[in-house]
Amino acid sequence: MEGLSRILDIWESGGWVMIPLFGLAVLLYAQAFGLLMVARRARLDSSSAAMWWDWVRKPANAEGRVREIIEYTQQGRKTGDEVRNRFDDVRRSLIGLLDRSTAFVSMLVAAAPLMGLLGTVLGMLQTFFGISTGGGAETAGVVAAGISEALVTTQTGLTIALPGLFIVMMIQRQRQSLDAKLSRLESLTLSHLLLDMPGQGTAPDEEKRVWHDAA
Repeated sequence: MEGLSRILDIWESGGWVMIPLFGLAVLLYAQAFGLLMVARRARLDSSSAAMWWDWVRKPANAEGRVREIIEYTQQGRKTGDEVRNRFDDVRRSLIGLLDRSTAFVSMLVAAAPLMGLLGTVLGMLQTFFGISTGGGAETAGVVAAGISEALVTTQTGLTIALPGLFIVMMIQRQRQSLDAKLSRLESLTLSHLLLDMPGQGTAPDEEKRVWHDAA
């Protein structure tokens, strides 16, 4: 109970700005953790990357989301541009959602310290008002309350923003990894279908090497 009482005292010392800061924190982390789940579902299994060349040649042997992508991009293909367009569709489907959601979460992360700064400004205004009213115990109380509001809101805004920033960095890394895997799968598909290399009957040696996920 003592700890809860201390938290409430700190909350009250931050003034009314703490209310929108709390709402922003709830929205931020709800969106951030939802985005993590989306990125987790969209990622391609790195442990199967060594088998992708065989799967591209025999889509029936493929597994999971990789099989869906291979079957979609190879179905009824006639030209290299058609295959590239289908991979672009896959990118828009998997990566486009991540990009849009990441941009929104990044905006919320940036808004948290700015809202804390608003509390800082209001607290300093209260402090200057207390100083301008003259001396006495009452004035000292107003000044102390203003300084407390300025510091608490700034600290709260930064505390909300920093973990969110790390989550955004994690999402961006997964996004880059997914884009690299799709590019690799596209390269293998084009090599197998001999769309960009007419007259070549076998895949280049580099396409047959085991590929390790850079992430």
